[in-house]
Amino acid sequence: MEIDDLQLTKLNYKELEILITWAKQEGWDPGLNDAAIFWETDRDGFYGYFNHEELIAGGAIISYNGEFGFMGLFIVHPKYRYLGIGRKLWYQRRDKLLSRINKDASIGMDGVVAMQDFYHKGGFNIAFRDERHERLGALYVLDNRVSKITELDTVDILNYDAACFGFNRPQFLKPWLNQPYGFSFKYVENGLIKGFAVMRKTSKGYKICPLFADDQIVAEELYKACLNVVPNELVYIDIPMINQLAIDLVNKYETRFVFECARMYLNKNPSIPYEKIFGITTFEIG
Repeated sequence: MEIDDLQLTKLNYKELEILITWAKQEGWDPGLNDAAIFWETDRDGFYGYFNHEELIAGGAIISYNGEFGFMGLFIVHPKYRYLGIGRKLWYQRRDKLLSRINKDASIGMDGVVAMQDFYHKGGFNIAFRDERHERLGALYVLDNRVSKITELDTVDILNYDAACFGFNRPQFLKPWLNQPYGFSFKYVENGLIKGFAVMRKTSKGYKICPLFADDQIVAEELYKACLNVVPNELVYIDIPMINQLAIDLVNKYETRFVFECARMYLNKNPSIPYEKIFGITTFEIG
């Protein structure tokens, strides 16, 4: 196999499932429904390399209506590492995604510490650090302003999400809210959505993804609702270290630090209300 002969190839759904399986083997702990939902988000958003018929590397390059791009799920099969394949694939994916989004649009990604210098050389700059925290679910008395999200809430939740994420993503969020083995909660006051949280099942436990809220009080009540439905199960949340209130929340609930990475952007940083981001959605597709 010659590296120069490798051609960037769009992946099909079965090949995306292979990437998700590799992610599980790497210990990334993807959700049980990630492949299906990621595919619905952007069917043209997954590329990789093949050695003859064998998938050897791949990753996501998601376009959110051309307004924002996200790179993630970047994996080279262990048998093909340290050959320069990853470097070539990463740059080709970056350039392919640039061709799929508007000229002035940004691209985001979450980079592990060891790779941040490499990503910086490729044009990405750190906006903030992320930390993953875990603790066990537990029973709490819940605020009556917290309830499960229903289909009737869809428009309001989509609007709130767009304000926090920075871009509309209905093709992602609709199936995300309704995935099997998942939970979703809203906080409503005087008829208005003040925050919401989604929690998805993974092979190790559950991940809160995202937790968006107007303030710390709303965030805490949503966090308790998530912990409450899975007592004694591991619950993970990825917090942006740019939001001190998110840090205060995990400290109050005595979570355990798991690992860190960093949100990085190519081109300008999107305009996002970081004070409302208590838990980010995914490291894989934004």
